[in-house]
Amino acid sequence: MNATGVRWTAEQVLALAPDDVSRRAGSKLGTAGSWSGAGCGDGAVWGLCGDSGSTLHRTVVDTTGPAHSCTCQSREFPCEHALGLLLLRAAEGVACEDSAAPDWAARWLAERRDRTAGAEHRTGRAPGRATADPGAARRRAERRAALITSGARELEQRLADLLRGGLAPTEQAGYALWEETAARMVDAQAPGLAARVRELGAIPGSGPGWPVRLLEECALTHLLDRAWLAADRLPGPFAATVRTRVGLSAPADGVPVHDRWSVLAQYDAADARLTTRRIWLHGTTSGRTALLLSFGAAGRAPRLSFAVGTLFDGELTPHAGSGQLRAEPGEQFVPVPGPAAPPQAGPVGAALDAYGRALGEDPWLESWPVTLGGVVPARAEYGWQLADAGGREALPLTSVAQSRPGLWRLLALSGGGPVTVFGECGHQGFTPLAAWSPEAPGETVPLV
Repeated sequence: MNATGVRWTAEQVLALAPDDVSRRAGSKLGTAGSWSGAGCGDGAVWGLCGDSGSTLHRTVVDTTGPAHSCTCQSREFPCEHALGLLLLRAAEGVACEDSAAPDWAARWLAERRDRTAGAEHRTGRAPGRATADPGAARRRAERRAALITSGARELEQRLADLLRGGLAPTEQAGYALWEETAARMVDAQAPGLAARVRELGAIPGSGPGWPVRLLEECALTHLLDRAWLAADRLPGPFAATVRTRVGLSAPADGVPVHDRWSVLAQYDAADARLTTRRIWLHGTTSGRTALLLSFGAAGRAPRLSFAVGTLFDGELTPHAGSGQLRAEPGEQFVPVPGPAAPPQAGPVGAALDAYGRALGEDPWLESWPVTLGGVVPARAEYGWQLADAGGREALPLTSVAQSRPGLWRLLALSGGGPVTVFGECGHQGFTPLAAWSPEAPGETVPLV
């Protein structure tokens, strides 16, 4: 149990695992035979794990974070020992008795909670920021803006040359020219533009119909260039969105929203340099949907990790920008007991309308979170889709969704009947992330 009396299930614990290897290793350590001195109390669990011969690893987990400390020095978060300890606690009837924490666990818990308590009294201003020269910061921002402007103009010339010469030669030209242009955008400190250029370079080799896709993406890139060059004449929220899209960070400076937030989905996307974790939350009172992003560099797991189906109480502070859902959790963001009911659901038509309105505020949006109610998974000529019970409207599933094991979990949950599904609706289709059956509306079934 944590301090609020919530006992995580084994499924929720395993959802915290950073990867399949950690999940399997943690499962092996979730038995009483792997542990000695296991105990719990005051929102924490601790124990000694003898999984490596004579070496005993000291592991303590603060379940109100969650956060953990372990002498194994693993670079994964949480490590396999923390997962095993939480699985031990999740199992009914296992000897993990309420007791006083040993000195080594108590010291770590006290230090961690002292830091948390101190953070509550801070103004949010980083050390030394009060004495920083605001004029110097403004000059740095102006220099970077000038670099981005130069990069945007160069990219505009590149797009004009491409359209003037026609799209056909790009298939033979290869990727080198695009990579060179992307590198120029990196030099211009515009990583958002660099990422779009790399996507453009991959389209000519993407199969039949690539000229249409390339023209569409060139148009969106041109629109972003022109929006940046005219940012001083745009409405404030939309200008913030443009800055974010070219690669400038948007501050989390909106009005904090306090609510009970249910965890709808969590999944990772990784490349050679960075792992990005996306966590979708829903406010049970406000009805707001929020996105938390957490990053891990060089193969390391992102810091934030929330179990799907749990409920948290606390504040989220939204980032700037029109139509932006990204937010940051406050210091006091703790799990609480209660059912995690699905968001208010609607038909397929309402989901498409919501995505269309979101595109009006952010034309470069890839997808938008929606909850479909009363839909049935069905096989169509082009693949799987989610159709309204009457069969009048349907959304195709993305190719990514059709390749995931979660599709078969969704089919099993449905059994041919209607279900409620949360996911991301975009121009490539719908990606289901979580589902609920009519028989168990308080049980969130993760699909990723």
